[in-house]
Amino acid sequence: MNVSIFSSGSVLAQKLLFAHTDAGDLTKFINNYFDTGVGKKTEAESYRKIAGALKLAPGQIHFSSDVLNELDAAAHAGMKTSLCIRPGNPVQTSASKHRTIRSFDELVDAG
Repeated sequence: MNVSIFSSGSVLAQKLLFAHTDAGDLTKFINNYFDTGVGKKTEAESYRKIAGALKLAPGQIHFSSDVLNELDAAAHAGMKTSLCIRPGNPVQTSASKHRTIRSFDELVDAG
């Protein structure tokens, strides 16, 4: 499984964050980092650019987020999507458009 991150934080900030977690250095589990250099997180074209950089068709990528506008953009680009339900996050009202998950373990079944 290839794990990539698309964040509004810079690639450097992402690497620093994931290198210093309570669980240790997680960077060995992350294959690719993307930031808003590819575009806005709410625009489908950004997700198409990511698919191109990964040399994958958008339909081969599963994008997970806790932000509905990001999920809508990824789905519009052709990606599979999952809404992450996390403790402390606001309740999402239109979650029915996206599969919901509470753990990354659920992505094994998400296809």
